[in-house]
Amino acid sequence: EKPFIFPLSNPNSKAECTAEQAYMWTKGKAVFAAGSPFDPVTLEDGVTLYPSQCNNMFLFPGIGLAASMAKITQITDNMLYEASMAVANAVTHEDREQGRVYPQVKNIREVSLQVAVAVATAAIKEGRSREFNEEHIPRLSTIFSDKMYQPMY
Repeated sequence: EKPFIFPLSNPNSKAECTAEQAYMWTKGKAVFAAGSPFDPVTLEDGVTLYPSQCNNMFLFPGIGLAASMAKITQITDNMLYEASMAVANAVTHEDREQGRVYPQVKNIREVSLQVAVAVATAAIKEGRSREFNEEHIPRLSTIFSDKMYQPMY
């Protein structure tokens, strides 16, 4: 009914199919995410769908931030699960309405922060943080945000 089509080859010229092909072949029913960005696609009925970019950029910056700041001794499967859930929870209702299954790239800094907090929280609860304890959990977002590089020139 709603096929998942995730052509992950890079660059777009090597992708298994384009967003336009996936949406046209399925009459707009495809759930589409690609390894590289694709332009929005407007269907014959005037509905515009916005392909998602499925890339590790949504996970690794936040995982790295949490690992370094919380001095995590081991990244566990549960921490990776919590990181994935943070990414999934960053997809807004509007994103889903527009056909996205990943957050918009323009929100990468906020997503990275949410991932870092989720991973650090899991590490603390598992006793794998050498820097933070349970008392820090309510303040992790501020702690990490204050340490994130702000590219302002």
